[in-house]
Amino acid sequence: MLSRMRLRLSASLFLLILLLTVLPLSARVTRVEIASRTNVLDGKAFGDAGSYERITGRVYFSLPAANPHNLQIVDLSKAVNLKNGEVEFSADFIAVRPKNVHKGNGSMLLEVPNRGNSRILALVDGGDWNLSSDVGDAWLLGNGFTIVSLGWQWDAAGPGALRFFAPVAKENGKTITGLLRGDLMPSRVMAEIPLGHLMQGNIGGREYPVAVPGDPRNALPVRNSRDGQRNVIPRTEWQFAHTIDGKLSPSDRYIHLNGSFQPGKIYEYVYVVADPVVAGGGFAAIRDFASYAKHAPDAITPVEHVYGEGISQNGRFLRDFLYEGFNADEDGRIALDGVLAHVAGAGRGSFNYRFAQPSRDAQPTSSVFFPTDIFPFTDQSEKDPVTRETGGLLDRAAADKVVPKIFFSNTSYEYWGRAAALIHISADGKHDAPISPSVRIYHFTGLQHFSGPFPAEKGKGDLLGQEPESPLPVKYFWRAMISNMDAWVRSNTLPPASSYPKIADGTLVPLDKYGLPAIPGVKQPHEANQAYRLDFGPNWREGVLSVQPPKVGQAFPALVPQVDADGNERDGVHLPEITVPLATYTGWNLRDPAIGAPDQRVAFEASYLPFPRTAGDRQKTGDPRKSIAERYSNREVYLTQYKKAVDGLVKQRWILAEDSAALLHRGEQEWAEATK
Repeated sequence: MLSRMRLRLSASLFLLILLLTVLPLSARVTRVEIASRTNVLDGKAFGDAGSYERITGRVYFSLPAANPHNLQIVDLSKAVNLKNGEVEFSADFIAVRPKNVHKGNGSMLLEVPNRGNSRILALVDGGDWNLSSDVGDAWLLGNGFTIVSLGWQWDAAGPGALRFFAPVAKENGKTITGLLRGDLMPSRVMAEIPLGHLMQGNIGGREYPVAVPGDPRNALPVRNSRDGQRNVIPRTEWQFAHTIDGKLSPSDRYIHLNGSFQPGKIYEYVYVVADPVVAGGGFAAIRDFASYAKHAPDAITPVEHVYGEGISQNGRFLRDFLYEGFNADEDGRIALDGVLAHVAGAGRGSFNYRFAQPSRDAQPTSSVFFPTDIFPFTDQSEKDPVTRETGGLLDRAAADKVVPKIFFSNTSYEYWGRAAALIHISADGKHDAPISPSVRIYHFTGLQHFSGPFPAEKGKGDLLGQEPESPLPVKYFWRAMISNMDAWVRSNTLPPASSYPKIADGTLVPLDKYGLPAIPGVKQPHEANQAYRLDFGPNWREGVLSVQPPKVGQAFPALVPQVDADGNERDGVHLPEITVPLATYTGWNLRDPAIGAPDQRVAFEASYLPFPRTAGDRQKTGDPRKSIAERYSNREVYLTQYKKAVDGLVKQRWILAEDSAALLHRGEQEWAEATK
């Protein structure tokens, strides 16, 4: 039954009407509150799907603590709002759906938003993320997809962030305390730092405030690199404080250091916290919304198929979602029919722990030794030769008979910065591992964690590298992946075969075998991110981390893609820029000396290293790579070869035929930029 409540607020300059609609629903979604409902571009029609609408609001869930599919949620039975055996949660959402749902294609892209930010529409279609004035080329809309972005992260920060609202846990009514840890390497001098996860100048997660500022367990060590020696800064040299209007005041969310935090050093802080949030309910939110959309007769976004989509943090979320057994709903039905986990590397994350820190990842110089890249890594069961532990990412899904179709896609960066090789090699690093028939692994060569600007330029702030970023675009791969996933689920049309570097053919090698040519002025990295065997205390496998920082054991092997004589990776899926190159694209970029630690890699970035333009330029610098003029006699020769490469991608379904023209135009721009 539909009930509506209208709230009217008036002011001298404007009238704001907020329509709040409350829908009582079946399944484990108990109700949906609608805060806004607007036509996209005033009701413009998009292909056969017709006009679209954008809906925002909040979804409410109720989880029975004793249901077998909820038992793995840490501290669920200790939630302060446990009532009649159930715990209520809620989550912000944004839905973009055909106004006439029967005109849609019946498939939903369920976005797991990155630190509360909805991005997939802008990435795939271009235009505004909120569709207020620009929908780009509206590829998703024109093809009839429903797109939903659902909050899952309890500590998501910033204006407009989609939040997950979860209760705290108590032990028989008593406050639960514990230790929490954070770290960062500043790129500039800072008098104080926030306790939240600082990423590119923004807070990715607010984290917990300090509960007992004077507790002797609170500590602030500093070191020069990930594996460097920790030196504890005396307690008299720092305090929990924040400067406001030039005055230093006590604060439970900031650390002030006498003499300031210096660039190029890793500062690690450990402190006492209280009242853990039941963060693992975020997994159930994604699960139950997917199930509700497919099965509830009164669903606000009714569809037949749901594809979970996650990038970086959210790709790791989806890997963990599968590992922890959340793809079976409370009735044992499959929740996500497909999973597109992009640039997650070998990671999972701090999503379902007591005092979980969902924003923490694993960067070259921050978020080090967190429960991110942890065993197991492969989709099929594997054995750790050191601990003798066995397991696979899909063990639970296979046991529950709810294995979805899966794309694990990575760029060049993840092999250097996110231990990506571990998802398809044995744990001892000696052999290629088998992958399941339901899994495809794709390596997009020459790309970085996120697409850099074109023309290529150096990163800024915390991302200032020694070289320009790789400008290669991921957009067109995304459109093809979504199309291929939909066809795979809908009609069992097989997608392109997996394409990634392998030990057997020499395209995946240890770092000391990496064969980058000696490009003048370019320094090479001396290390790559590794996954480690970590120990956070006796109960950490049950979700309670009591040892901070953890005990660090032996590292898993780190293997990277091998390169050709130009320095471009030999394996994987090649854009025309790799097949018909004008530059070298590496999977790494070293930090600029201006931000400290120039021998270490900058997070997320690859490098763009243009070829010499002429033979004379090459000879002047001693560059071993052939010049552009030596490769291509003129523009027409280059563009002919470029078009052949595009046609090959279309034929193999890595790129959609409708995107050929855009890629060919990009090739023209690349030539003009490289030869100007």
